[in-house]
Amino acid sequence: MVEKGQAWEQPASGPPDWHVSGDDAALAAAVRGHAHARVEFVPSPESDLARAVGVHRTSPEPLELTIDAMRVDADHREEFAVNMLVFGVAPDRANWLTRDAGVLVSIDGRVVHDARATAVVVANGQYLRGLDLVPRGHPGDGRLEIQIYAPTRRERAGVRTRLPQGVHVPHPRITQLVGRRIDIRADRGVLPVEVDGHTDSPAAHVTVEVVPEAFSILI
Repeated sequence: MVEKGQAWEQPASGPPDWHVSGDDAALAAAVRGHAHARVEFVPSPESDLARAVGVHRTSPEPLELTIDAMRVDADHREEFAVNMLVFGVAPDRANWLTRDAGVLVSIDGRVVHDARATAVVVANGQYLRGLDLVPRGHPGDGRLEIQIYAPTRRERAGVRTRLPQGVHVPHPRITQLVGRRIDIRADRGVLPVEVDGHTDSPAAHVTVEVVPEAFSILI
């Protein structure tokens, strides 16, 4: 876990254990069950984690970045993710017609929201589809960033236009919090779920827990 003032990049401790190509979901599938593996990652253009960690940088000597991950349970379906989970309608896709829903959000055992929202974002990384959705996201700090979206219908277009540069926050109806274990329940029915940029089956109850120092990426 990277502490404040500590350099994230360290000299590589050895050759890669795995070579992985593809998007964030492909990376998550590869490292799941292989704790502390060193990965040489060749990302596809869709990889938002690669943007956050600078995989495309070139260094005179190989460097190693320790990366956290997320253990997800969506209605008892176990998932593993490296970048981001969205419960509800993702902020870049919310519009005038998007319905909000009652959601109960608890972080580390404490209720932080019991009201309507269009989405709850739980992020290890920073970007979603190339948009700077979670400017404070850091995939090596041992914690998760949580955003709870409840903009009015009139505000949603303005939020979308500000996402690319990350200037949609602070906002009075976007709550930003941090934690290590997040529990989200829909008031009734099920809501959409997106994991690492891929649509998952809708769910009524999702828990997300950080997995500190899950693996390392060599750059």
